[in-house]
Amino acid sequence: MATGRGDARRKRELAIEFIRRIRAMERDKLHSLILQEAGEDLAQFFLAYATELMQREPKRAVENASSLLLIGYLIHAFETGEFAQAEEARPAFLH
Repeated sequence: MATGRGDARRKRELAIEFIRRIRAMERDKLHSLILQEAGEDLAQFFLAYATELMQREPKRAVENASSLLLIGYLIHAFETGEFAQAEEARPAFLH
């Protein structure tokens, strides 16, 4: 499923709005939302994954944080059926 330029812009606008809401949210309310939407097991999985990633490559913390956000987005897309798998790269001699 290819996304057009307008679709990508809309996704960016939604992401910005969501981040604004999260930043303004009280800590307890955010924690409650995380538990409601993701559950304790998934929250603990992400914490463990992020901790391991940050400890393994502390100098790349910003890149890793960005990657974790994108992974979360891709998981959501997969859950909602909006996941578009990229075609597997194949060597030219196989075409």
